[in-house]
Amino acid sequence: MLAKVWSAALHGIDAQKVELEVDMSRSGLPAFTMVGLVEGAVRESKERVLSALKNSGFKLPPTRITVNLAPADLRKAGSGYDLPLSLGLLAASGALDASLLHGWYFCGELSLTGEVKGVPGVLAVAAKAREQGAKGLIVSHQNAAEAAVVTDVSVIGVGSLAEAVQFLNGEKDIPPSACPLESLWENREQYPIDFSEVKGQEHAKRAIEIAAAGSHNLLFIGPPGSGKTMLASRIPTVLPALTFDEALEVTKIYSVTGLLGSEPLRVSRPFRSPHHTISDAGLIGGGTYPRPGEVSLAHRGVLFLDELPEFKKHVLEVLRQPLETGSVTISRAAMSLTYPASIMLVAAMNPCPCGYYGDPQHVCVCTPRQVTAYRSRLSGPLLDRIDLHVEVPAVAYSDLKAPAKGADSASMRQRIASARKVQCERYKGTGISTNSALSGALLEQYCSLGDKEHAFLEKAVQRLGLSARAYTRILRIARTIADIDGVASLSVVQLAEAINYRSLDRPAL
Repeated sequence: MLAKVWSAALHGIDAQKVELEVDMSRSGLPAFTMVGLVEGAVRESKERVLSALKNSGFKLPPTRITVNLAPADLRKAGSGYDLPLSLGLLAASGALDASLLHGWYFCGELSLTGEVKGVPGVLAVAAKAREQGAKGLIVSHQNAAEAAVVTDVSVIGVGSLAEAVQFLNGEKDIPPSACPLESLWENREQYPIDFSEVKGQEHAKRAIEIAAAGSHNLLFIGPPGSGKTMLASRIPTVLPALTFDEALEVTKIYSVTGLLGSEPLRVSRPFRSPHHTISDAGLIGGGTYPRPGEVSLAHRGVLFLDELPEFKKHVLEVLRQPLETGSVTISRAAMSLTYPASIMLVAAMNPCPCGYYGDPQHVCVCTPRQVTAYRSRLSGPLLDRIDLHVEVPAVAYSDLKAPAKGADSASMRQRIASARKVQCERYKGTGISTNSALSGALLEQYCSLGDKEHAFLEKAVQRLGLSARAYTRILRIARTIADIDGVASLSVVQLAEAINYRSLDRPAL
């Protein structure tokens, strides 16, 4: 007897429909054959499934079993096919009415006792089930809330194989799972740190506010102990909450990588800080079976690279394309995957190998050649893609002993949210949401300059030898400064402040 069951395979951060065809035949010797480009974890499911069926009280006759996972040219990996395979075997043996399986998607790993366990990527499977107009999706209790984030599809959470069979037979009523989306935003992550704890560095705080408001890339340059890492670690406290569509994008990435944890939907923007020994595949993504890298895990959030020149040069160079396009494409002989990577890059570096070049309190022991070699680890094209270059000098003792004052996270977050709202309304229907993505006709339209402003900017471009990309970034930064200040048109004031945040374009620090 032949039975068909629907499941899904992960392809990048999306899912593709997989149909399990289970055939049982009494002709020939008993055997179990699985075909359809299956990987190791799928082949091993035979032993898990047979033990789970036996320990759940189901008995299969000694027959020749053939299982085909179609389409045959799509790679199937992971343990999520255990549940659909076991139900297909029951239907093919006559222990379960095969018609009851029609229209349902199944995804889950089985223990030897028949318990249904959670698997990565269920959010993408739920989205595919809704797209295909399925009756619903049956998954583990552990994945039910995550899958329920996708509306208009019925999600049934089960704890065991026997419970899934009882539900399909109508012997047990299991209400569809729901995800309380409103409470997720109300109870989003609370941070124990605040910008009010940072003494001094008001210039750097202002740069962070501008960068966060327009989603601009930011580079801190300063001696050891000046507070670069301290400032960067507090950036998540001022970022606006994710929108629902953004949260879905981020959650799908964390779901397929198995990093989602117990939260069904990520509503706080990611903050990733990889060590400088990371490989290019770890940063961008890849591997024998491609997985998202740190740049995709930071999608819609912050990727912080501390000690930037210590990263391998070829690792930094692969960042250039994601910073420009907001996505990563990984091509292999058998497949090509695209992962989203719209990030706000925040980096920190010392001005020289010893760290004290230009510091009035310490003597720099580096030779000009050493300083030049240190800086040359960062290519011009990469630095051009970083919008703000900000000097972070050592904090004076008078600032350290004084009570903490200046901008706190709450007030900064309020101004940033207001600026983001202005940008969202301005760019509605254009496909972009922040000033960092302005280009072409939109840049000309929303960053138009008068004669006085053109004359000022022309002089700056000529004196500093700015590239066309640096010119574009100055306009974007000035547009964000104007949005924070509540000004409609750009003036010399915004342009001058924007140029001031391009310290590496100046002849000397």
